[in-house]
Amino acid sequence: MKKIKIEDAIGMAICHDITEMKDGFKGAAFKRGHVIREEDIPHLLNLGKRTVFVWEENAGEIHEEDCALRLAEMTKLPNVHFDGPSEGKMVMIADERGLFCVDIELQREINSIGDITISSLPNHYPVGEGAKLSAMRIVPLVTKEEQIIRAEELCQERKLFRLYPYQAKKVGVIITGSEVYTGRIKDKFEPVVRAKMKQYPAEILGVTICDDDLDMITAAGEKYLNDGADILIFTGGMSVDPDDLTPTAIRRLGAEIITHGVPAQPGNMTLVAYLDKVAIMGIPGAAISLPTTMFDVLLPQIFADLKFTKEDLVRLGDGGFCQFCKECRWPNCTFGRY
Repeated sequence: MKKIKIEDAIGMAICHDITEMKDGFKGAAFKRGHVIREEDIPHLLNLGKRTVFVWEENAGEIHEEDCALRLAEMTKLPNVHFDGPSEGKMVMIADERGLFCVDIELQREINSIGDITISSLPNHYPVGEGAKLSAMRIVPLVTKEEQIIRAEELCQERKLFRLYPYQAKKVGVIITGSEVYTGRIKDKFEPVVRAKMKQYPAEILGVTICDDDLDMITAAGEKYLNDGADILIFTGGMSVDPDDLTPTAIRRLGAEIITHGVPAQPGNMTLVAYLDKVAIMGIPGAAISLPTTMFDVLLPQIFADLKFTKEDLVRLGDGGFCQFCKECRWPNCTFGRY
């Protein structure tokens, strides 16, 4: 674009809105694309405009709103919509609940191109329907089209964003401990797990309380597997004491334990395992007494049908320490970011 005197711009299209404030009104007196007429000159002078910006032929430039539309097009997903362009910006909004994921390296590459800025929620972030996920725009009024083309080429090779909707899952719950099995103490885990499952499309197949007996615990797990469980949740017997049997029972089921212990507090002794497509979790006792633990952090990815790797769980260390705020605001906090 180029800057010229308004008297020389007659017959040319302006490439930006010109704002007017008058008698309580604030808005565009002349919109982008308006072709300047001779009778517009007094009005422009009254607005303090002696010059305007008009498009140059073959300059290879693209306006901020056109950039925003193309950025939205290159990042679109089947389960989101966009609001805008407004003030040169497009905002991505979720159409359903799920786990929002970001290719962080790709995002950094795009934001390093030049004038493009794409901001978003963090990677692996649980969101609800209607949540604002990302905003995208260029910094100046116009930029070289080659920058947008470069970003589009990068997004042909990889997906910048994904929103994985939660999948319906059948859940079997196994509570271990002789003190609970014999009734010496009242179980407190069942109401906790039922409350958390209400946040997801979960069907609880049942809750079984087992004695500290390896055969009994293994049999309970096998029963839920035969009933079609997609998730097994164990609690009790999760420490490293020799008589804590839950990890051994999980191995006897034939599961591969990805990790027993994560670099996070609370929930340090959490176990994650898989038996084919069945996700298995061993939940330590902190989940009973604290509002948010690693149990909460792991559930969104499990219901999004994404398998954890050892590398995923190791990355929990950065952000793995809960600040134990007086009022828990998870997930709008640092805990469980990776």
